[in-house]
Amino acid sequence: NEVINKAMGGVLFVDEAYSLSEGVENDFGKEAIEAILKRMEDERGEFVVIVAGYTDNMKRFLESNPGLSSRFDRTLFFDDYNAEQLYEIALRMLNSNSIKPNEQAREHLKAYLEFQYKTRNQYFGNARSVRKVVEEAIKNQHLRLAKVETEQRTIDMIQELTFEDVEEFKIDYSAVNEKRTIGFNTGKQ
Repeated sequence: NEVINKAMGGVLFVDEAYSLSEGVENDFGKEAIEAILKRMEDERGEFVVIVAGYTDNMKRFLESNPGLSSRFDRTLFFDDYNAEQLYEIALRMLNSNSIKPNEQAREHLKAYLEFQYKTRNQYFGNARSVRKVVEEAIKNQHLRLAKVETEQRTIDMIQELTFEDVEEFKIDYSAVNEKRTIGFNTGKQ
């Protein structure tokens, strides 16, 4: 209720709202949902409520309480970025750090992000996934440069991302297609 009070005259944004309905029996998720519903009804027009999250989880969230789906009159669906857009995001993130990948690093990064896009699941993080890759690549670059004597480092070296910095990102479609089991032998003996 305190958070809703702060949202009066504005917007209450609940990211990963589905977590309110997916908790354990003794958490406060159900209570929070009921409080939001009551205030949405009692103070209609006084504030806007936006809930966000992964598509399937949000469907279950809206079905978790009979009053929820009727209170939200608009649903917006945002498609995942495509592989080319993910690559462009990566280049922009690198550029904001004054780093440019050389040709080999560019090719590998582009192929890896295409692999990530093609093998994505319902929890794919879009730009968040790209940010993790870029941050790891920059960390790798820093570790590589730490091995070079300070007086031997040039501005070009500091601003270049090499294949060595991105080679840890493996493209392995066979690992994606393997069926996973929980320790039970599913094959015939």
